[in-house]
Parts: sequence; structure tokens; C-alpha cells
Amino acid sequence: MSTETLLLAPDTTGFARAAELLRAGALVAMPTETVYGLAGDARNDRAVAEIFAAKGRPRFNPLIVHLPSLEAVEEIAVVSDAAREIAARFWPGPLTLVLPLRADSGLSELVTTGHDTVAIRLPAHPVARALLKAFGGPIAAPSANPSGKISPTTAQHVLDGLSGKIAAVLDGGPCEVGVESTILSLDPPALLRPGGIAAEELEAVLGAPLPIGGDASKPNAPGQLKSHYAPGAAVRLEAVQPRPDEIWIGFGADCAGADLNLSPAGDLTEAASNLFAMLREGDAMARRRGAATLAFAPIPETGLGRAINDRLRRAAAPRD
Repeated sequence: MSTETLLLAPDTTGFARAAELLRAGALVAMPTETVYGLAGDARNDRAVAEIFAAKGRPRFNPLIVHLPSLEAVEEIAVVSDAAREIAARFWPGPLTLVLPLRADSGLSELVTTGHDTVAIRLPAHPVARALLKAFGGPIAAPSANPSGKISPTTAQHVLDGLSGKIAAVLDGGPCEVGVESTILSLDPPALLRPGGIAAEELEAVLGAPLPIGGDASKPNAPGQLKSHYAPGAAVRLEAVQPRPDEIWIGFGADCAGADLNLSPAGDLTEAASNLFAMLREGDAMARRRGAATLAFAPIPETGLGRAINDRLRRAAAPRD
């Protein structure tokens, strides 16, 4: 059933209303430093089921649980010394840790999709943290967009995809990081999804290279499906020049003729922040011009470039 989606201000009244909606089992989109998340009570089976339904998300794809503090994490997961060291360096922030789930966690089984681990993040965004404080419990929150489509980095992006399907959006302005959190498993360490924390930073703390982990057929954390982040147009990568029926999205000063440019200065942080918004803008431009493809210039496979390329490869993957 369609319902009006409220747009809430990030103030005391807005936080109180959002928390009230969450306690009632409703869904509220909230800003984080990465992308907007679709928040629901992680202990409420019906609320978690509504997250999957609103997004059209496959039921085998786990959700990330958002919490305010390490003390709250310890109530639902087992935190090893290695996890504690990583947490001290990178939390709160754009890092998700996959940790062993406590038997008495109280989480809905739908959150973990049957795994004995749980993906957890402490967001740094002040609006997300204020909502967590006002709500007082664990929040399950995947990206607030239809499953497989471009992730939202503004409140309007959320409304474009989910208006009428969720109760409210807390408007915290544009997201600073612009790509989802890095997901790290431990014991043994593995990078499950590149994201807002560069793998090189994690490797420096761990003292060893990070192997790539994850299984698209049975993901134990989000972001492992082969096709994701897809615009309406097709996506072509490593495009040094566009073809006649393409919108060219450049990177760096060598792409002066590009229709759009993720970062004219070649700054990967700026490019990550712009990625999803430019995917949307490029897709709209393609529709207006009758173009079939978004062609992306090469992005260095270092630092945040790994996260950008990961999202672009999934956007370019064959679609079901």
C-alpha cells in the first residue's frame, strides 16, 4: 500500500518523530557519511521484512546493523582483540566489520539471513548518530534505493526511488564519502567489499595484504552480488574516448571533452563523492539524448579507486 513519505528536518523534532516511527516498525531513510540508509528496527521481524520488500532486495542478501558504540556492538557480537584494534582506528566511520553473532543478540534472523556472523558499522554522520541515540537500539540499514539500482547520496535520491514505500526520510544533505562502507571480515582477514576506507589503510594496521573474500552465490555481507548499482543505460569501462551513442564520464584533466567528469583534478576522494550522483546525472542525460551507454574513463586501482572501480564493474555487469 502506498503511503505519504515524510521529509523530516535533522533537528530534535525530526529525530523524535523518526525514532517514534522506527519503534512502531516503520522504515526511515537516514543519511550516513557514505550513502543514505533505509533504517528499520533490527530486532523486529516485520520491520526487517519490510526493508526487503520496499527495496525488492533478495532475501539471501544480509543487512548491516548500525550501532552507536563499541559497548552496543559487544551486546550482539563477539569482539576479538583484532576487531577491537581495527575498531579503535576506524570507528565511527565508513567501515563495516563482520563479527561472530551472539546467540542472545536479539536480532531478527532476517538480518543475518541464517549466517552465524553479523555485519556491523558505527556511522560517523551526526544525523545518523543522533537517530541511533534517540531510537536506543540496533538499526538495520542497507542503502535506501531499489535493489540493484544506483545508491542514494541525497534525500531527493531516496524519494526518487522509494517515495510512497517508506514512512520518512531524514534530510541530512549530501553524503560526504559517496560510496558505501568498506566491509572487512576477520579470522582470517579478508576484504569483502572495497569502500570508504581504502584497503591500504587496513593493510597498514593488519600488517599484511588483504585477500579478496565473499561469495556472490551465498553472500555473508552486502555488496557481493555481481550486478548492482545499475543505471538504466549500459555501462562501458576504460573508455579513453566516447563512441557516437555514448555519454562520456571522465576522470582527470585529460578528459576535457567529457560530458561529465568525476574529478577534473584527478582526486579519488572527489570522484568517490561524485560517483553515484554522476551515474544518475549521466543516466538522465542518456535518456534525453537517446544514448545507449555511459562510458567511464579509466580510474586508478589504488586507494578509493578500488571502491569506485568495484561499483562500476558491478554497474557494468550483465543484468538478469
